[in-house]
Amino acid sequence: MSVVADLHTHTTVSDGTLSLPDLVATAREEGLAAVAVTDHDRYHPDISVPVERRGDLLIVRGIELRVDAGDERVDLLGYGLTETDALTAEVERLQQDRIDRGRRIVENVEAELGVDLGIEPHEGLGRPHIARAVVESDADYDTIGAVFDDLIGDDGPCYVAREVPDFETGRELLEEACAFVGLAHPLRYDDPEAALELTAELDAVERYYPYDRPVSPDEPESLDPRPVEAAISEHDLLATGGTDAHEEELAVDGLPRAAWKRVREHLPEAVSLAESN
Repeated sequence: MSVVADLHTHTTVSDGTLSLPDLVATAREEGLAAVAVTDHDRYHPDISVPVERRGDLLIVRGIELRVDAGDERVDLLGYGLTETDALTAEVERLQQDRIDRGRRIVENVEAELGVDLGIEPHEGLGRPHIARAVVESDADYDTIGAVFDDLIGDDGPCYVAREVPDFETGRELLEEACAFVGLAHPLRYDDPEAALELTAELDAVERYYPYDRPVSPDEPESLDPRPVEAAISEHDLLATGGTDAHEEELAVDGLPRAAWKRVREHLPEAVSLAESN
């Protein structure tokens, strides 16, 4: 499958490693037609319109928002974002919560490992930042995944939960601000079936995503895409997707041309960089 649009990426504004200029350059190197910037609980300050054209590349302004759906927390993706007072207030609250929660996780990890991570809590701080600091410290960890598995994953001894909005509140905030709202990575949740039931109130769902196993209805030990496809058909959802880029690779997964064409029809017209400044 040839990826033409990567609609799930993170930058240094949250817990990604790419700056926006580097993200744009990498998207062009990959020959993408579009990339969506979906930082956690934040708007990227250098994107000011819902869809921006930079040469032959479209940049979609988005956000990823974690919400509490009752039995499980899930992630919502908003695309074609225009700021609203209500969403901005929630973003500001979430950033303060990230600072406070990040400080507590850092303190827990430092006490557990007996190391100094050298992290000052800041807006956008996420667990990947902390995991990278552990790998770079004197602790005996070589990979970010191992840090999550042993220490800061949801069941880890150093984990601290965030204070996130409930599903209805988060959905309404994003619906007011965005062209459309979707469910992120449905097959990653403990109960994918329950997560997919939420799509009855959404506009989209990630069909294309680089899970840790193959996505196939036939291969052993693979993830079955048929429940996602059934939800798309039943609720007439847009099929979105992307790399969920936190490192420096893009187009690991994303939309083929036909899926992107349908998504593009639901986004506002693009504004050129010169017009948006």
